[in-house]
Amino acid sequence: MKDLVLQTSQITKWFQDPANVPVLSDINLQLSRGEFVSVTGKSGCGKSTLLYILSTMDTDYDGELYIDGVRMNGKTEQQLAGVRNEKIGFVFQFHYLLNEFSVLQNVMLPALRLGRWQTGEIQQRAYEKLVALDMHQHAEKRPNQLSGGQKQRVAIARAMINDPLIIMGDEPTGNLDKRNSEIVFEIFLELAHTQGQTLLIVTHDQEFARKTGRTIQMQDGRVI
Repeated sequence: MKDLVLQTSQITKWFQDPANVPVLSDINLQLSRGEFVSVTGKSGCGKSTLLYILSTMDTDYDGELYIDGVRMNGKTEQQLAGVRNEKIGFVFQFHYLLNEFSVLQNVMLPALRLGRWQTGEIQQRAYEKLVALDMHQHAEKRPNQLSGGQKQRVAIARAMINDPLIIMGDEPTGNLDKRNSEIVFEIFLELAHTQGQTLLIVTHDQEFARKTGRTIQMQDGRVI
């Protein structure tokens, strides 16, 4: 099971509103290296809540979560922040790029935070990620000079900078037109097939989900 990158055991979560309301019930998942997995379901079914637990940003749940064979339960917030920065790359519906920095500087930020490489090497790595996504010609621009599709490609480059174990996406094509959605899908597919990157993508886009390697369908807080 050395290729297992993420595993859950009986993940359950309740909201208090004001009585206890079940949001997730008995979620058991396994993700292996190089898998391209989508999570689908109607609004309110719990898929984004599940993603935030799997990404260690939400620790208020019952059950167990393992990333790269290490149990996440009981770790401090500082330890979990380290796991997120080193092991997980994030791509959201909104790019969350900082307009006060250039495109290249935005891509560099997670690696600067991780501190594994010298600044010059981080800059080179960031530029290489932009080359891979055909965005290097925009390296010195500000994000507000880019189109929506271009911004999302920069966000993917930023997610890739630390060579994460897994890239997680929350509706990464939700703000894009059909053509740019297809471009983002092809980027993810290439990452999975050529680099063995594991991808877990929450999406409402059924066409996107159908083309992924595996689809996890959720309903009323359960995997069906």
